[in-house]
Amino acid sequence: MADAAAGRNGPCTALVTGASRGIGRAVALRLAGDGFRIAAAARDVDRLEAVVAEIRAAGGSAEAVRMDVADEASVRAGVARAASLLGAPRVVVNNAGVATAVPFADLTAEQWAQTFAVNVTGPFLVTRECLPAMVAAGWGRVVSVGSTASLQGYPRTAHYVASKHALLGMTRALALEVATRGVTVNCVCPGYVDTELTATSIERMAATTGKTREEVRRMIESASPQRRLIAPDEVAAAVAWLCTDAARGVNGQAVAVNGG
Repeated sequence: MADAAAGRNGPCTALVTGASRGIGRAVALRLAGDGFRIAAAARDVDRLEAVVAEIRAAGGSAEAVRMDVADEASVRAGVARAASLLGAPRVVVNNAGVATAVPFADLTAEQWAQTFAVNVTGPFLVTRECLPAMVAAGWGRVVSVGSTASLQGYPRTAHYVASKHALLGMTRALALEVATRGVTVNCVCPGYVDTELTATSIERMAATTGKTREEVRRMIESASPQRRLIAPDEVAAAVAWLCTDAARGVNGQAVAVNGG
């Protein structure tokens, strides 16, 4: 394991939400490889333990932290546990999220509220809980995983698109508040990523459109100039770079990872 996280008063702890699968898992593994101690957070502790075991087997340091980002008490308890086991997080990767497709006329208030609770309020709660320690240390990184839906609209996803726009807005505002404190706040905005979440979306789209899964996948791939889905490791690489000192001048930005 490289020690790229050293030099800032020693190795740093990175808290990664939604770390049990997909992009979150890839980010946790990548940051562990870069020398960060990983607090892997999610609701599914069994899958988290598998990620933690993988990190430890490669020589890294990691702990599983059960956390429901939409629950304030759970966030406080999770951050406290991470700090007690590994040290106060100096890096936060807000990756946990939900995505569904519903026509606007059929969208319920409950679906709207739940999407915002996870995709916007969750990053707010986690970041707010960890930010004071970053500011006190004079160094910190907040990276939220947005989406190309942070930058444009898509049909049948008004709740999701609105939540991802809100996440980017929060990113830009907070970045200005902490710009002189050694903390940067950025958003990585992937297109369709080859994860379980996308596979589930493909299943749903196939069921509602009458197309086969293969046809839906090809349709999604064709939306990218590169005609492919983004790999989780590619998103993790962008997140990892934003967590370095080399990226200290990048603040309040939306970094698109979508093939063009």
